Amino acid sequence: MSETVTATAVKNLTYGEAINAALRRCLDEQPEVLLYGEDVAKPGGVFGITRRLHKEFGERVFDTPISESAILGSAVGAAMLGRRPIVEIMWIDFSLVALDQIVNQLANVRYVSRGEASAPVVIRTQQGSAPGACAQHSQNLEAFFLHVPGIRVCMPTTAQDAYDLLVAASRSDDPVLVIENRTLYGGEKSEVTLGGPVEPLGGARLRRAGTDVTVVTWGAITAKALDAAERLHQQGIDAEVIETPWLNPFPDADVIASVQKTGSLAVLHEANVTGGFGAEVVARVTGAGVALKRPPLRLGAPDTRLPSAPSLVSGLLPSPETITQTIADWLAD
Repeated sequence: MSETVTATAVKNLTYGEAINAALRRCLDEQPEVLLYGEDVAKPGGVFGITRRLHKEFGERVFDTPISESAILGSAVGAAMLGRRPIVEIMWIDFSLVALDQIVNQLANVRYVSRGEASAPVVIRTQQGSAPGACAQHSQNLEAFFLHVPGIRVCMPTTAQDAYDLLVAASRSDDPVLVIENRTLYGGEKSEVTLGGPVEPLGGARLRRAGTDVTVVTWGAITAKALDAAERLHQQGIDAEVIETPWLNPFPDADVIASVQKTGSLAVLHEANVTGGFGAEVVARVTGAGVALKRPPLRLGAPDTRLPSAPSLVSGLLPSPETITQTIADWLAD
């Protein structure tokens, strides 16, 4: 991965604006970058994230037919011929239409070519439950792709990470799946440093230091974890919150060090519990021989389809209140 440093600037941006700034930098600094997908160019993206980029970069930013298989299949071929496509799949649910292109083709290019070829494709997509979402627009599927060797996976939740991780992904010679969350796109503005050094893939974020329990989390539910940590603090429980925006490569050492300190591990994600990546985190920590004071705790959605009605969804997904109560009861046992 090459490192490029441009003139730095600090701007107040939303999460969505930070992604737009990252895409602009990728297109500006890397002539081999192409940006395309359904409604990406002239409409500026279904969520407005790619606005003005077609006007600025012309034919390198273009719209495609409604065919996820064609989008991903063309990206594999373009990448093997020297391009660096950044392609958008509107909802991660729709990526399943192109699963063959991702799992059998994209992830295997380097292996089947004996290292003579690579496919540096970035897939931008978003997931998560938002008001009015239905069963085909609300799934959290990171575990699907984390099971596939050869694909890097990240889930930024802050505007700064949304910028930094996408820039880093565009420099990677491995294919990278960047999973965003549409509930974050139009959030509050925060300071984002633009144009800095390209960060290496991987690394954890210590969002809150603590001594009693380690809470490992990723995705938009991180905000709920931090809210719950403050509620637990009022009960005399000091929770350490570790966010892992990179899930592959996963920051094993950071998580293990935290659990060694606290002696207790809780893993929280928005995806349903069964088969979720939280189980893998638990396995890695316990497999490392960390002495735990109690069995690990996994928190997530129940194994059910998410309904469209917001009132029903709120009763299924972990909330700051339910996270707080579950962790407090678990620690009390």
